[in-house]
Amino acid sequence: MTTSRTVSTDVLIVGAGPTGLYGAYYAGFRGLGTTVVDVLPQSGGQVMALYPEKQIRDVAAIPAIKGRDFVAALVEQAASYEPAYLLGRQALTIEHTADEAVVMLDDGTVVRARAVVLTSGIGTPTPRPLDCGEDWLGSGLSYFVTDPQQHAGQDLVIVGGGDSALDWADALEPIARSVTLVHRRKVFRGHAATLERVRSSSTRLHTDTQVVTLAGDAGRLTKVTLRSNVGQETIVPADHVIAALGFISDLGPLRDWGLELRGRSVAVDRAMRTNLPRVYAAGDLSDYDGKVKLMSVGFGEVATAMNHVAVDLDPELTLFPGHSTDAA
Repeated sequence: MTTSRTVSTDVLIVGAGPTGLYGAYYAGFRGLGTTVVDVLPQSGGQVMALYPEKQIRDVAAIPAIKGRDFVAALVEQAASYEPAYLLGRQALTIEHTADEAVVMLDDGTVVRARAVVLTSGIGTPTPRPLDCGEDWLGSGLSYFVTDPQQHAGQDLVIVGGGDSALDWADALEPIARSVTLVHRRKVFRGHAATLERVRSSSTRLHTDTQVVTLAGDAGRLTKVTLRSNVGQETIVPADHVIAALGFISDLGPLRDWGLELRGRSVAVDRAMRTNLPRVYAAGDLSDYDGKVKLMSVGFGEVATAMNHVAVDLDPELTLFPGHSTDAA
């Protein structure tokens, strides 16, 4: 069902992940009315869609926090300025008038915004498949963890060598019967501190090794066969396999907006402006020389973007807004 609803706003934020949610707070802090759109049906972006129970450890002043709790805090922070949410809808097209960007959503909603800030991350993620295990998807194989307690007491095989694989090995080892971590290379790509915790735990590591078969009885997974790069095979018990092999991302309709792209990212300047008028980008979607893709970096970028948006919309304002503590 489509609608012909029109929404007018100062700022349209495309992407309701952590960067977008902090952007909604910061826009309100600068006195801007904000509307947030996201293709997912809930706020939180990939954090809520892929790892709501995983511990986030790279945000300043928060040693560790579950993804869902982190998102809830961001939503609460933004709520003080009452942003409007249009969730479960995708931004399809953009047109420009003299003083507005007109964005069409896939349900027919038209958003007329004085500025647009893109915070949609790396786009819509599709997990890289574990080809030998696709027949077990939904029963003995999954690509992310939404509830760690589902794996309590299980023999787990985790496949991958990046942060997600290491994080899940670290988080699930205390509650699983056993954890086996399999990586097709010798060197892991994840954080060194997490790797050290995994190495110091009871987790069994198999490097230079791949999963070649999953097998079981009566629809229940019972074992996994591993093969090393020199051909040696090992059979390990397994109630479940978690394939943390990364994701293939798609920018979707944004690719056709006329944005200057760098691969799957959007080029921005130091003010987070794109090549389109009054369209900005922040977070993992944006790219510039020296870019580091961290959540904490995204928070700084979206604050930079919103400060420049405020001045672009009202040149009498100053770029520096003062501190949130000034009125306390």
